[in-house]
Amino acid sequence: MSPRTRLILAMALTYLAYGMMLNTVGTVILRAIASLGVTKAGAGWFDGCKDVSIAAVSFLTASYLTRIGIRRAMTGALALSVAACLLMPLASAYWAICLHFVMIGTAFAFIKVGIYTLIGQVTDSPRAHAAMASVIEGCFMVGVLGVSVLFSLFVGRGLVDTSHDWLNLYWILAGLCAACLALMLTTSPDRPAPSGETQSIPAMLALARLPLVMVFILCAFSYVFVEQGIGTWLPTFNNEVLRMPQSMSVLAGSLFAGALALGRLGGGVVIARFGWYRVVNVSLGAVALAIMAIVPLSHHLSPAPVSDWAHAPLAMWLFLAIGLFMAPIYPTLVSVLLSSSPKVRHAELMGLVVIFSALGGTTGSRLTAMLFSGLDGATAFGCMVVPIAVLAVGVTMLRRRQMLATVAD
Repeated sequence: MSPRTRLILAMALTYLAYGMMLNTVGTVILRAIASLGVTKAGAGWFDGCKDVSIAAVSFLTASYLTRIGIRRAMTGALALSVAACLLMPLASAYWAICLHFVMIGTAFAFIKVGIYTLIGQVTDSPRAHAAMASVIEGCFMVGVLGVSVLFSLFVGRGLVDTSHDWLNLYWILAGLCAACLALMLTTSPDRPAPSGETQSIPAMLALARLPLVMVFILCAFSYVFVEQGIGTWLPTFNNEVLRMPQSMSVLAGSLFAGALALGRLGGGVVIARFGWYRVVNVSLGAVALAIMAIVPLSHHLSPAPVSDWAHAPLAMWLFLAIGLFMAPIYPTLVSVLLSSSPKVRHAELMGLVVIFSALGGTTGSRLTAMLFSGLDGATAFGCMVVPIAVLAVGVTMLRRRQMLATVAD
């Protein structure tokens, strides 16, 4: 196997591993509440531990990563992730879960920048770069889907399961990270990391004051607020509100991730034909209608627990529609921002994308946790129509700003 092939394999396997580790939060919330006695309010901090770490480290990483060395930074991040996964079954406590997500978020900030730097080194044309990036992101989605299926194998079949068996999955994740680390250590970039311009923190802050960027920040924050709020708390909602067994609740979370993946794959084709503004508005309308339908459906359920998929409530299937229609919105908004801005500013803009997306995800998960604690689960999810409405207003403003930017060019 050539060094280039080993490097590509290491990149793909590493991104798959982080797709798994970053998307365990929903199941961890469900299991931590059931088996460790964690409160819903306490569990609401898990996403924050992950996302704030990603945002903070991403904010500081770009200026120094090439000085540290791409390969060195990635191997260090993988080693940190091995330790984070081992911490879970060994400590089996609330503080360990919080620390685990802080460590994983910190590591991913280095991995994401490193991966996209290496893609540029192993490809020699824009078309090859786009194809490679698509494959790597596809591996991430495989990880997202795979971890829910794996988790369902470590969760009991009953409505309530208080065992700690779910923590055994982290031995597998630690082994996967160790394999990625070993593979990365046997590879090296074909050529040194480029010494091009690094991101400037003052430049990022200056860009955040531009009207187009401010509108995008509002849109990105609102979108991730909804996606993370639903995705993170969906297993708990399925179990407590829809009365589905915990194994089915976790597996239903993987179906939601699958709907997101399908929506992202098909969204590009639809947007190419009908235009981004029309598709995004139709998607937002469909998501709002699905959420409003879920609330009454969740209040009129049979008192008997769900026994199998044939008897799964309609509300569960509507969440798949939400995932399908939400999926193309976020990458479309990012594309609109970048295509309306000078290429020399794309690096700083992507830094802002990472930061405010992480903050939106943290806020969404935390506020949903508070709503779950103070209200019933159906009402908590019903409140998601508020950020959807904010997003609809933001999309209209973004369209106007895009047209102004195009005329100015």
